[in-house]
Amino acid sequence: MWTKAMLSGEMMSSMMLNRAGSIVFPLHGNVYPAGYYNVTLNIGQPSKPYFLDIDTGSDLTWLQCDAPCRRCTEAPHPLYKPSNNLVTCKDPLCASLQPPGDHQCQDTEQCDYVVEYADGGSSLGVLVKDVFLLNFTNGKRLNPLLAFGCGYDQLPGRSHHPLDGILGLGRGISSIPSQLSSQGLVQNVIGHCLSGRGGGFLFFGEDTYDSSRITWTPMSSDLCKYYSPGFAELLFDGKSTGIRNLRTVFDSGSSYTYLNSQAYQGLLFSLKKELSGMPLVETADQTLPLCWKGKKPFKSIQDVKKFFKTFTLSFRSNGKTKTKFDFTPEAYLIISSKGNACLGILNGSEVGLRDLNVIGDISMQDRLVIYNNEKQVIGWASANCDQLPKSKSNFIW
Repeated sequence: MWTKAMLSGEMMSSMMLNRAGSIVFPLHGNVYPAGYYNVTLNIGQPSKPYFLDIDTGSDLTWLQCDAPCRRCTEAPHPLYKPSNNLVTCKDPLCASLQPPGDHQCQDTEQCDYVVEYADGGSSLGVLVKDVFLLNFTNGKRLNPLLAFGCGYDQLPGRSHHPLDGILGLGRGISSIPSQLSSQGLVQNVIGHCLSGRGGGFLFFGEDTYDSSRITWTPMSSDLCKYYSPGFAELLFDGKSTGIRNLRTVFDSGSSYTYLNSQAYQGLLFSLKKELSGMPLVETADQTLPLCWKGKKPFKSIQDVKKFFKTFTLSFRSNGKTKTKFDFTPEAYLIISSKGNACLGILNGSEVGLRDLNVIGDISMQDRLVIYNNEKQVIGWASANCDQLPKSKSNFIW
């Protein structure tokens, strides 16, 4: 076990700290027009700020890096400059980032990595370690040494954003929360609250929310790479559409929600049937594939929500009970710069997601979403995401 192998004297001393509570990070950004939510992390000695896209769909955190850089994209800060802090090839973290059965290194003194994303973007580089400056909710300030990617060759994808890198929050041992947990600093619990008004917060650890207020469902072992509540049935306005067995994952790195072709077409059929006779007309708008205009431009979702029904993904839990994730109009519509109402649900089969259905940022707004890797459960609840929680007692639901 990697955790046991890493329990050196330094690790043991960090274990003795007991867990230092939670870490809460403010978020910036929005679904539209920015298209992402990012966090500021302070890394290095002396520490420097970097803006990272939060991504529960991948494990590795990486920064654009002057190693020197072969191909780097536009970024808000100067490139990260590595010191002599390479992760070696034999490190278990390195093995976890290679394809199964293919752990070979050209140079045993370093760990090369490549990560590719569903939108066609990628990062290639080497694994390094450096200090992260972290403020815990109990007042402690710690500087753990954590591994991340020094990316010197980046290809932007379709949904490219001008950021310094990616914060990988996935289930693998290389993710920052997993590394912090293995050092005994926080429990391996990740949560985010994305505000529909922009901003919000991200947290690591368990002492910022009341578990009894959350709807919980087990993580699926079928899609163990992802945060998946398993297979869902699509309901529209509380009634079954007959569309079932939808393999579903939560992905904060995706601005919009994606359904496979069958579910997408089924949803469009139900929406259009419901909208027939309403004072809305389909209109061309470069923002998203399907938009509607009214007699005058819409200013907010409040202007149109009465025309749209709620749809639901219903998950089987333990084979018996069902947990439901509702998509109110606020969780699937945006108002474009032209004042049109646009559908933030896209056809995932058309962008290479095959049969995977992705719950993206648009559908997680104004909800607390929690990935508890200790108990292997995912939870959600409506919440006020505009105020940072200091503890369970001051959280606003």
